[in-house]
Amino acid sequence: MGWTDHVEAARLALPAGARTTGATRLRQAGLGVGDRWPLHFVIEGDHHLALDGVFLHRTVKMPPCDDDGVTIEGAFVAFCAESRLLDAITLGSVLLNKELLDLALLDQILIEEKWRRGVPETTYVLPHLEGRCRSIPEAELLTYVVFAAMPGPEVNRAVELRAGVQLTPDLWFEDYGLAVEYEGSHHQDDRAQYNADIDRYALYRRHDVPYEQVTKERMRSPKATVRWIHAALVAEGYDGPPPVFGEQWESLFRPLAELVRPPRAA
Repeated sequence: MGWTDHVEAARLALPAGARTTGATRLRQAGLGVGDRWPLHFVIEGDHHLALDGVFLHRTVKMPPCDDDGVTIEGAFVAFCAESRLLDAITLGSVLLNKELLDLALLDQILIEEKWRRGVPETTYVLPHLEGRCRSIPEAELLTYVVFAAMPGPEVNRAVELRAGVQLTPDLWFEDYGLAVEYEGSHHQDDRAQYNADIDRYALYRRHDVPYEQVTKERMRSPKATVRWIHAALVAEGYDGPPPVFGEQWESLFRPLAELVRPPRAA
């Protein structure tokens, strides 16, 4: 059985009113976020069922839903209830970019159902979303730069190298003429993408535009990634403060629930 088969099996084993939620619903929409297991479902009322690999959330009122699961807006709220700040920012940014997240419908939940689990966390994360990010890694890279108090770059903005020649860097530091590009696995595996990248970077070099490539492997060390970008900026004339890895930075890796409800002193 594949993952979708397990979801369908769980649906058949649960009461008819149960719907997928959180990371499970988001994975149904094609977003590889959160853990695959346990499967998350929600149901209205005080139902107590124990199924292997299934977490059944109970609520006094079902969030907006369709035949497949709760709406993407409802699933995002449920996701934020359990996620780190970084994961919520990157997911929310991509949902906006793909036009999967309707802010008006999300606001309706946040305003009319303040009691719902995940609402404070979602409200906290909303100001940090950037809808110009086209992928989770792009959004992650931007978030690292912003939360380290580095100069804010343009995101996926067309840059004219000369008349009729444009490129769209993932991150573009206008004041320093520096492009930063994320290189995921598909940049090597997809031959069309691989050849397009060769042409892309040749254009940067031909027009004397400095650029840095940030690979998936480099992103495994967030601080090192930011220091790498800082060094590239310095080489292009940046003389501002270095990256700051203080409280704001550390908040990225903490659960949102801790940020909106700090633990009380004993």
